Amino acid sequence: MRTFDQVIQSNASFIQKVVDFDVKHDLLLALDFTAGNTELTDESLDDTDLFSDWVNKKLAENNARYGIGGYNEHRTIYSRSAHFDTGEEPRRLHLGVDIWGPAGTPVYNFYDATVQSFANNNNFGDYGATIILTYEIDGFKFNALYGHLSLSSLNGLEEGKFIPCGTKIAELGAKEENGYWPPHLHFQLIENMDGLKGDYPGVCKFSERKKYLANCPDPNLILKATFL
Repeated sequence: MRTFDQVIQSNASFIQKVVDFDVKHDLLLALDFTAGNTELTDESLDDTDLFSDWVNKKLAENNARYGIGGYNEHRTIYSRSAHFDTGEEPRRLHLGVDIWGPAGTPVYNFYDATVQSFANNNNFGDYGATIILTYEIDGFKFNALYGHLSLSSLNGLEEGKFIPCGTKIAELGAKEENGYWPPHLHFQLIENMDGLKGDYPGVCKFSERKKYLANCPDPNLILKATFL
């Protein structure tokens, strides 16, 4: 049986972009949100505007169109929200890739899909407007979660709706729509939704890392088509 990596690699020529990017002129900046990033203080993490100012400054200083990163990253930034505090062990391990850019940035569907579900996860630190699409490539079924979108991105959706490859499906949301984060896309692949709709953990306990990473493949396998 072929692995997810093998299926995607053998169909790489059919995978399209997730966001606009010109490889000849645009730059990406890897952003680190682990404890190793001492530039982000508790004060800036507690204030979305200060947090956004830091992201925007880093992008401007590096002449980068987007900031990117986060898969399998053990992050300290989730201390800003009680949403990630669960009993004795908080959730801190990031299961997707974040693409940091301006609110209103278009988001596209990278392959033919159907709408699995959508929701407004309207908690501080949560996804805000969220779309989950289901894909089947060479018989391999999986899902992609697009989080922190504009509320208008949910207009006209219904479960089971067909979304052709290359279709603009959403825009990045402002803080009031995206769970009060600096504008960015949380892009996560999920093999088994475990019966969930409109939501799936994007951050897990470190003790559950192996289980969640097995169900959430590296999104960079898809994003290569955008940035290479």
